[in-house]
Amino acid sequence: MLYLQKKNVFTCNNLGKKLRIALFSMAVATLGACSSASTQSGPSSAAISDTPPPNIVVILSDDHAWNDYGFMGHDIVKTPALDNIAHEGVTFKRGYVPTSLCRPSLATVATGYYASQHGITGNDPSRLLPGGREGELYQQQRGEIIAKIDTLDTLPELLRQKGYVSLQTGKWWEGSYQRGGFDEGMTRGFPQPGGRHGDDGLKIGREGLDTIFEFVDRVSAENKPFLVWYAPFMPHTPHTPPERILAKYTDKGLPISIAKYYAMIEWFDETNGQLMEHLEQKGLKDNTLIVYVSDNGWISNPTKTDGFLPHSKQSPGESGVRTPIMFSLPSQLKAQMRPEPISSIDILPTILGAAGIEVPEGLPGLNLFDNMKQQTPIERDTVFGEGFAHDMGDLNNPEATLLYRWVIEGPWKLILSYDGENVSYQKYHEDVLVPPRLYNLLEDEHEKHNLAEQHPELVERLSQKLTDWYPVKERKILQ
Repeated sequence: MLYLQKKNVFTCNNLGKKLRIALFSMAVATLGACSSASTQSGPSSAAISDTPPPNIVVILSDDHAWNDYGFMGHDIVKTPALDNIAHEGVTFKRGYVPTSLCRPSLATVATGYYASQHGITGNDPSRLLPGGREGELYQQQRGEIIAKIDTLDTLPELLRQKGYVSLQTGKWWEGSYQRGGFDEGMTRGFPQPGGRHGDDGLKIGREGLDTIFEFVDRVSAENKPFLVWYAPFMPHTPHTPPERILAKYTDKGLPISIAKYYAMIEWFDETNGQLMEHLEQKGLKDNTLIVYVSDNGWISNPTKTDGFLPHSKQSPGESGVRTPIMFSLPSQLKAQMRPEPISSIDILPTILGAAGIEVPEGLPGLNLFDNMKQQTPIERDTVFGEGFAHDMGDLNNPEATLLYRWVIEGPWKLILSYDGENVSYQKYHEDVLVPPRLYNLLEDEHEKHNLAEQHPELVERLSQKLTDWYPVKERKILQ
């Protein structure tokens, strides 16, 4: 059975609560999850190399559709910096995040666990609590959700054993940067003013990259490896791109909401170009592992600026959970466009592999570093995901707000919908909470043709795979 890797230090007052959280997560993460558990838990070849461990920069875009990149074939939006990373690194065009909502998605990248394991399944407590969102109980539950990160070893904490110094910038939901195990950071976090998901950290990118540049220069001058968490509030709303970029899109006959979104993507891409240029100028680029992923997808509402449409953010469809995932380390990885589907649960173990650090037992993802370095096939045929309501109901029972689970095997994707409690954003789920859906993604990547009725045997077999991953005991599948 999978278990959650505990931090070494517990306070006596919090021990009972943390153990209860961990034990619940153990119950959720059943033996079936081992079908995707890492078989490459040992240190990679980087552990015995004479080269120093690579610096690491994790880039997370925010509310960014999987196909809105130049290298993914978009014929309007411009992303030259990301295109360059894609073409010089290892790019998985069929990458996925298990949960298409920003907070649980970022928690998965930071911990390596599925949302049903780390327990952060939604963005906020239920807005129906007595007193509402300004009430005492709501504020108390915000703190309890953040406390879940205390039971887990995060990426910066795991890297610290190899001497890494870490910096948090941008989006960060789990309290202060210290709460996430970072050595330095921008986010003060709840209960500080504006501390819902980033406060001061949200300035990064939109107001320049000086915080990152200063950190990189100082730490590299001390000959220490570094981790930078760059999660700018981009292209996330508010879509307020500079006029010099917006002007490139306003003469193309696009609705203004879409023009602003595309301009935000180009602005975000521009910041990545500045970051890559700085690493190059400092002689750090060749030995810096760049990791890229988006937290979830997005489809702009053509009639409403800063609005999105169903079947994107929060949904189990490709426009919600699919994202390119890229790894660039010029000193060790040759350029590759990989066809296999991978998941953001693979990011943490792969980073540890690159750093020569043993991957903790029980993580559900794979260390892909040697596969990329040696250009060998990935020995996994299945990728899983799950979706929950935006508001968390029972904080210690993920099933309370379970809305979707999905599985991809080869070309096939099965989506099951559940009757979990959903007290907010209902309009984005109305025509998505439907009977089972089966798609052949290699022939129908936009999921236009539900083949469930034509292939009942596939629905049954893939449904069993979801049960083997972990059984759902309380919720019912919508039929």
